[in-house]
Amino acid sequence: MNQPIRTLLSAVEMDVILHRLCCQLIENHGDFSNTALVGLQPRGIVFAKRIASMLHSDYKTSPVRLGLLDITFFRDDFRRRDTPLQPNRTKIDFIVEDQKVVFLDDVLYTGRSIRSAMDAILSFGRPREVELMALIDRRFSRHLPIQADYIGRRIDSIDSERVVVEWKEENGIDQVLLTRTQK
Repeated sequence: MNQPIRTLLSAVEMDVILHRLCCQLIENHGDFSNTALVGLQPRGIVFAKRIASMLHSDYKTSPVRLGLLDITFFRDDFRRRDTPLQPNRTKIDFIVEDQKVVFLDDVLYTGRSIRSAMDAILSFGRPREVELMALIDRRFSRHLPIQADYIGRRIDSIDSERVVVEWKEENGIDQVLLTRTQK
């Protein structure tokens, strides 16, 4: 059971951050003709869908190619767990060869998921460039030298704390909570 410690982001703050991230993407990728967004399963998909939707509806970009990438079988702890991991469905219906790919994930923690995503995306071609967008960057928890190119908010937390991102599409409210696991 996780006990909430505090709210890191309210719905209003999340909205402001999502708009800022969209503007940064537009600044760096222009018309997105050579760029695809790829949400990392499972927690990055709502984030990726929201950003793609906002780019099109609020900023009038042409529809952005959006993929969903499952990294389950590329994880370095895949065979180290007591219970089997449940894979998600990958949905990438475009070629990533020589394209710019932006991975989107809700929380950047150890960096291991991103390393797995870099391995997994090669099954779809060799991207020209890979960038990372994270809503929350737990900056002092890295196990690998990985950093995000686009960051919603940086936070400092300890290992016994967990960042929980809630989306109105799934939870009825947009918010980011810091919780502590009860033993």
